[in-house]
Amino acid sequence: MRVHTDRLSLRPVISSDADSLFNIYGDPATNTFNPAGPYPDSDYAKTVLNRWLAHWQAHGFGNWAISLVDHPEKIIGFGGLTIRRFDDIVINNLGYRFSTDAWGKGLATEFARFAIKYGFNDIKLTEISAVVRANHLTSQKVLEKAGLRYIQEIYDVEDAPPSLMYSLRMDEWLRNVVSQDR
Repeated sequence: MRVHTDRLSLRPVISSDADSLFNIYGDPATNTFNPAGPYPDSDYAKTVLNRWLAHWQAHGFGNWAISLVDHPEKIIGFGGLTIRRFDDIVINNLGYRFSTDAWGKGLATEFARFAIKYGFNDIKLTEISAVVRANHLTSQKVLEKAGLRYIQEIYDVEDAPPSLMYSLRMDEWLRNVVSQDR
């Protein structure tokens, strides 16, 4: 099942996405703000992809392979909504990562806004959160443009400084949607 935004085409991940996943997540440039670093090899990417496929099976939602509408065969990123646990906190996590050639075009913001709308309208989540490194200002701006706001620090990577958790509740999102329609 493919869904679209103005410029993006999204479909649930499939097992043959492993090479594209490794190409994006294994790129040191896309991991500039990731203390865990790039994926070490394609086997690791396959393991992650299998976890993503299991999430779709268990919950009916998860990560999408992202391409441009006019080039649906070329994956430019991955992202979606997943249930994540950080110590004693469980969140509906909005996550995304795009290849470097997709940066600076507003695609992450377009994706984040779509994912939030999908999360609230289609799968009826009550809150959506995202975790971002404190020094990743570009990603923080994406989250703010999509309507999320800073909530708290969160320790998500062992032996690394805390990340920042941003969040948006459905009732807040609905108020913003109604006020924008006026």
